Amino acid sequence: MSGAVTGALFPPPTPAASLYLGNVMHARMKPVAHRFVYRVFSMLLDADRLDEAARLSPLFSIGRFNLTSFDPADHGPRDGSSLGDYARRVLAQAGVATEGARVMLLAYPRILGYSFNPLTVYFVYGKDESLLGVLYEVRNTFGEWHTYVAPVKPGELSPAGLRQERDKIFYVSPFNDLSMRYLFRLKPPGDHITVRILETDPTGPLLAASFAGARADLTSATLVKTCLSLPLMTMKVMAGIHWEALRLYIKGLRLVARPKPPELLSFSDTVEGEKAHQGGST
Repeated sequence: MSGAVTGALFPPPTPAASLYLGNVMHARMKPVAHRFVYRVFSMLLDADRLDEAARLSPLFSIGRFNLTSFDPADHGPRDGSSLGDYARRVLAQAGVATEGARVMLLAYPRILGYSFNPLTVYFVYGKDESLLGVLYEVRNTFGEWHTYVAPVKPGELSPAGLRQERDKIFYVSPFNDLSMRYLFRLKPPGDHITVRILETDPTGPLLAASFAGARADLTSATLVKTCLSLPLMTMKVMAGIHWEALRLYIKGLRLVARPKPPELLSFSDTVEGEKAHQGGST
């Protein structure tokens, strides 16, 4: 069984919910150059204290319409069940002892009932607040999703942050095939958070994406201020995805056929290892 990294280099924030306001950046290096930056905000939620999070502001709700809200049925098994139990169960399947683990989930909220999350990140912490593992839940615009399950292995976590890698096995961008590898570089949540993903092909880096944000308390004042500065943000996320895709098509990129989606979970950092894992679990 895998264990926790010695010491809590990045202990999680104490509140049941926090806001992270910052920038999303995408930069394509080839075959054409393309870059954009959008101002966004995410929520970090304690997956086992959602009711407590909902009491932080009358403008934030769990599972019902509000200015901002969070619906557990948008994530994990999509049935509204406990996301904390889900994350602990999934990471335990990867060989990590997760009894008593705390699960923090980073995602866009629903704004006026609408949300789309290209990436939801689950941070799973041991009883000593050390980071046990991360779930990278990726969603595409075709209504499909896949979760890369990534226990923290020795040497991956340092004072500089977390460094993990996975073979890409899930179709996301309509211009990229699956012969890629993801390099994840994270600064786990504290006063600031950073999530960077470098997508590489056999000839080198192809696409870089990142989110960097600063923490704020979830209060009515911060929600009003943030939603006024970023009106209808989650709708703009979806609109922006299609707008940037159109710009890339105009620049000469052509669509790649969408393959059949893989299993909902993958546990290995290589395609070969994943096949072996799935073969051993059936």
